[in-house]
Amino acid sequence: MRNLSIHNPAMRSSTSRLLLGFLLAFNLPSPASAAVSAADYRVALGEIYGKYQGVLALREACNSAFPQTRARNDKAFAAWQMRYRNLHEELDQRFAMMVRAYSKDDTDYSRNYGKYQGAVLRQREEARQALLVETRGELEAQCKGLPQFLQSKESDLEAKFPADWHVLRQWPLPQSK
Repeated sequence: MRNLSIHNPAMRSSTSRLLLGFLLAFNLPSPASAAVSAADYRVALGEIYGKYQGVLALREACNSAFPQTRARNDKAFAAWQMRYRNLHEELDQRFAMMVRAYSKDDTDYSRNYGKYQGAVLRQREEARQALLVETRGELEAQCKGLPQFLQSKESDLEAKFPADWHVLRQWPLPQSK
């Protein structure tokens, strides 16, 4: 059975590489108090957000190629989302924070947010398509192992990428209004 580790090349789909390139296009100013550069922040966010998007792409590919596994995979995925809800929300907030910093005003932010979310969805679809062209046996093994992967510590993005999270958390999130 193929290893579903987040560090496995199978999980490092084109999503991570494309997302990293896309995030590098941002010219994000560093907060005065941050000990890390904007470039380091973008790279760390691209790494973690790319892995998260890779998990989403694998789930979508499995549901498409093997609909009989959908209920089992969806149950495991829902539990994973609930278990790491705060972490996944933080990723989304950090993505939005970067888009906001890149935008001139609220109108520009709305346009940019839609544009960049659309780019992320296109990249995830490309990753899903890449998974679907794998040999059926390889994809089937990944799909059968998806629930176990989602229940394992291997799926904990915070535990797997502590250095990247440390970089991200050097920049405080904006306070909610």
